[in-house]
Amino acid sequence: MKFSKIMLVLTLAAAMTIGLMAGCSDKDGDTTTTTTTAAGETTAAGEDSDAAEASTFDYSAGLDENGYWKGVKALDFVTLCDYKNIEIANDVHNITDEALNEEIDGLLSSYSTPEEITDRAVADGDTVNIDYVGSVDGVEFEGGSTGGNGTEVTIGVTQYIDDFLEQLIGHEAGETFDINVTFPEDYGNETLNGKDAVFVTTVNHIVGTKIPELNDEFVSSNFAESNSWNTVDDLNEGVRTHLKDSAVSLYLQEFILENCEVASIPDSLMTYQEEAMMAYYEDYAASYSMSVDDFLTSYLGVENADALIEQNKAQNEEQAKFYLVVQAIAEDAEIALSDDEVKEFFLEQYSEEEYTQLESEAGLPYMKMIVMNEKVLEELENNAKLA
Repeated sequence: MKFSKIMLVLTLAAAMTIGLMAGCSDKDGDTTTTTTTAAGETTAAGEDSDAAEASTFDYSAGLDENGYWKGVKALDFVTLCDYKNIEIANDVHNITDEALNEEIDGLLSSYSTPEEITDRAVADGDTVNIDYVGSVDGVEFEGGSTGGNGTEVTIGVTQYIDDFLEQLIGHEAGETFDINVTFPEDYGNETLNGKDAVFVTTVNHIVGTKIPELNDEFVSSNFAESNSWNTVDDLNEGVRTHLKDSAVSLYLQEFILENCEVASIPDSLMTYQEEAMMAYYEDYAASYSMSVDDFLTSYLGVENADALIEQNKAQNEEQAKFYLVVQAIAEDAEIALSDDEVKEFFLEQYSEEEYTQLESEAGLPYMKMIVMNEKVLEELENNAKLA
């Protein structure tokens, strides 16, 4: 098991860009080849043989045994604001019913299950499970059939030739009909280039989503053990508290960043942040069986590691500044942690075996730094005044 969620505490800038990869178009240098089905659907069909190995980044490098930045006294770089008397406006911590309902709707969606819809016609934008057999001049051709295994397509999203998918609109589950298309002149297959084709197509079902009903039974079966919620009222109260805590925590983090003055950032913090970011991408590239340079070019559109670091310079500076300010508050508040306190913190979330593996992968200094950050936020929250 790789504890990437904890490892990424210092690499938020990297995490923000990865989510864009799914929508990226092909760029020069992309080492992943593709093949196109007879119906025009693009699918993966190759890997880079010169793949990178996972990073060996040491997350505890640069940290001392107390989880502080080695050789850095943060108070020499930071002029603290009055962090013990931060006032939080009502509109920050007062969670509206609208915000609560939106959060609960998202929670319910995460428990949704697939549903086969067979009682209405296909509409634009639907995801549909279909089978088809294609032929040209009455002769079936290789790659032009689903083989009766069914395939899911989304009208307006999935890329098929001509107006193949649009011709599904208006048909119902169980219906078999002809779809007529013309292959492009430059399709890439001499036997199909520019040819008219007929696909005998069957709509198996529309792919829907069933959202569970919010009731006491649903809450108890899914959240009694993990959250001690047994009723809808319990869930409402718990979610509202979570949203309030999150809003307050975010406000406090932004407040200390904006109101504590940082004279400069030690080079060691910037180097650490940049190396942690690169380690994140090296691991991601390895999971794609690609070299890191090809990964950066193909998915992030940057030429190399130096270009990526320059592109993320502002985010890395902000992140390093945040951890410098947090350490300055910890120094001022004289926060110190024992090994047992750190272990207790992580065992609330992980098993003993997982804790041992995490300590092996990340190192105790890094884990102390994580817990110290949490303790600083607790200090801020305990002293904050809610307006």
